[in-house]
Amino acid sequence: MEHQPRPFFKTGPTPLTRLLIFSLLSLALLVVDARLRYLDSVREAIATALYPLQQAAHTPGRLIDNVSDFFVTQAGLQNENALLSRQHTEDAAALLHYQALEAENTELRTLLGMRQRVGVAAQLVSIAYTERDPFSRRIFIDHGTRNGIRAGQVVVDSVGVVGQIIRVHPWTSEVALITDKDQTVPVEDVRTGTRGVVFGMGYDGAVELRFMPFNTAIRKDDRLVTSGIGGTYPPGLPVADVVSVERNAGYMFARITCRPLAGVNRHRHLLVLSWAKTLPPRPPEAAARGSDASKRRR
Repeated sequence: MEHQPRPFFKTGPTPLTRLLIFSLLSLALLVVDARLRYLDSVREAIATALYPLQQAAHTPGRLIDNVSDFFVTQAGLQNENALLSRQHTEDAAALLHYQALEAENTELRTLLGMRQRVGVAAQLVSIAYTERDPFSRRIFIDHGTRNGIRAGQVVVDSVGVVGQIIRVHPWTSEVALITDKDQTVPVEDVRTGTRGVVFGMGYDGAVELRFMPFNTAIRKDDRLVTSGIGGTYPPGLPVADVVSVERNAGYMFARITCRPLAGVNRHRHLLVLSWAKTLPPRPPEAAARGSDASKRRR
């Protein structure tokens, strides 16, 4: 039996033949899939088998995108927080400014109402600065002789009497508050009509109605207004409310403490009243008695 050796080179279909065969096979599969939909299940099985591989291939890219998004978002949030914080600070400052303007407008409106109630000419002034002496209850306003201010004029706020001008300069004036220890205001009790004089005690929040008889009819919560006696203060301006009345049998006079009604240490804007009452001169005997009494007190 004769045995033939294998050929040195393996031969088969030519490349052109293979191309034709696979082309015809592809066309046949396309026609079958388009007409009969036989390959849908095959595609689903292949897609199911390849899905884990696809997810694994996409994982590094997703991680890189997530890390980059995190840093970008972090930087954006920090910038946004800084912007919001700056905006909040600016809004808070603007709000405080608007609140101050609203309070000032309210104060000015009440002062205008006070001027209408008083019924006398008045100038609107502002407090320039206060006295440096902590034991002196005095302030300086931004109006002086150039504005027609003169010593002795009464200063009020929207509630009542604040003080009296005691010294005038060209551009400023000095005002002694009713709480100053050297300041006095003639008053009367609205309820009983009893007249008296209120003295400052040298500290804010209290004045004293002195030299009232032991059996005076004045009592707690009575309202004291200016009496108009002396021609300095217009009558009827609110001055203080009675806080306490102490009666001691060992003393001739009652001790009456009052609370000023005006904001002597609060408001910034005030009114200077242009009110003057011409009084006849004192009789010579009364003037002499007053001079002797002042000498004895000295």
